[in-house]
Amino acid sequence: MRLKATGRVKVAAALVAATALAAAGLGACSGGDKKPAGVAKVASTLGPGEGMLNLLTLPGSVESGSTDPRVDWVTPFQERTGCKIGLKVVKTPEEMADLLSDKDRRYDGVAAPPEVAGRLLEENQVVPINPDLVDGYKKLEPKLRKLLERDGKHYGIPYVWGSNLLMYDTRAVPPPASWAALFDPAQARRYSGKIIMRDSPLAIAEAALYLRGKERKLKIRDPYSLTPAQLAAAGRVLAKQRPYVGEYWELPADAVSAFAGGRAVLGEAWPYNVDVLNRAAKPVQGVVPSEGATGWVDAWMIGARAQHPNCMYQWLQWTASPDVQQQVSEWTGVAPANPQACSGDRLKSGFCAAYHVGDRGYLDKIIFAHAPSKACGGESEEKDCTDYAAWTRTWIQSTKA
Repeated sequence: MRLKATGRVKVAAALVAATALAAAGLGACSGGDKKPAGVAKVASTLGPGEGMLNLLTLPGSVESGSTDPRVDWVTPFQERTGCKIGLKVVKTPEEMADLLSDKDRRYDGVAAPPEVAGRLLEENQVVPINPDLVDGYKKLEPKLRKLLERDGKHYGIPYVWGSNLLMYDTRAVPPPASWAALFDPAQARRYSGKIIMRDSPLAIAEAALYLRGKERKLKIRDPYSLTPAQLAAAGRVLAKQRPYVGEYWELPADAVSAFAGGRAVLGEAWPYNVDVLNRAAKPVQGVVPSEGATGWVDAWMIGARAQHPNCMYQWLQWTASPDVQQQVSEWTGVAPANPQACSGDRLKSGFCAAYHVGDRGYLDKIIFAHAPSKACGGESEEKDCTDYAAWTRTWIQSTKA
């Protein structure tokens, strides 16, 4: 994705934030079939393709040339495999999860962001994937693959990933070392009205990272697994920060515009924002604060009631290939899960450096998002954490009320 392609900016934003209107589909999706569905089993071998593939996505994650004729990784797949894609594009992650959980509908696969992936796993709406049937699986970034494992089983194929950085205008802000620059009222006050924040409940995790270092008595371990008391404390941090926030951005293009126009000098951003502004000669930098940074992975998962498993496995192989990963990354402005997308003459070296592709040291600093759940997870046996619905209520109360 490049600065001049404003349409691509909006498409990339919709991929994660899901705020843009749904893009045009590739044809009627038989996922609307109302027949009762059974539950698919884990594949052990593959047979011939079934001639059809029903996918569920957010806008921008699958392109057929309808948005831009130069951007099409669907038509070559259909021509090569004979699997005709029926695509259902939804506006929000919540709508995506609801559709895949509908027992009267049958989708073969879903490009799931972390908040959706967690819900689908908890509700048994996806089945494990046999990675031996996915050529190139072992070429995908190891840390990203591990994020999608449960009890020794693989539940997703990493597609793209990104991180949430602290971005600042080097002319107006000294290099910040901590999330305190955003969340400590005494520091945030210095840039009142010129701070931007992501407009997402998952941004609560950055406030939790700040609290993990500042208020150790809260005993925050995982910023995505918060008890009611920890979530309430993060909500108070956001409420105290709110008077100094000039904008809560939904589209990455809005964050770029805020910095480019001088309306913002400090805030949350993605490597994409930093890259676009640097290419436009704007003096901004993005840093991983001392407490660490958060990130996210979108992954392909197989629906529990999939009707076309052979075509779905062919799609998994296709989207994991370096050439397709290159196209997806350039279009969405996020990092490919397959570092080989940066080999040869595929992605430019500047792109790969800006998005930290294959940078294991950088990846180790990123705390990747998972769906907040009442089950705290990890090594903890506690079941008193808070779910995504509670996070959404806290976000609205802290930033909108």
